[in-house]
Amino acid sequence: MLLESPIAVLGLLATVGVFGYVYRDATNVEMGRPLLWATIAAAPVLVGLGLYLFASVPTTGTIMTANTGAVIYTFEREVMLEDDDPPEPGELPHQK
Repeated sequence: MLLESPIAVLGLLATVGVFGYVYRDATNVEMGRPLLWATIAAAPVLVGLGLYLFASVPTTGTIMTANTGAVIYTFEREVMLEDDDPPEPGELPHQK
């Protein structure tokens, strides 16, 4: 019980941090609905924290749950930032 209180506080801080970072990043890269993307990224962190604190779930399942929102946001961000133009021979992606 003594160990769970600091973990709960750190988990809540991590959730707020993920929410703030994703909201700021989604706003900076002009993604549609930055509040929704911040919620999608932060909610699994909170669910993972709840699984860690209140359920007897294996640690790997908790980690996979907590990472889900960040992975989905990262994939969507990459797709949104892609160029629509076909690549030129001898040119790296996103290099102009």
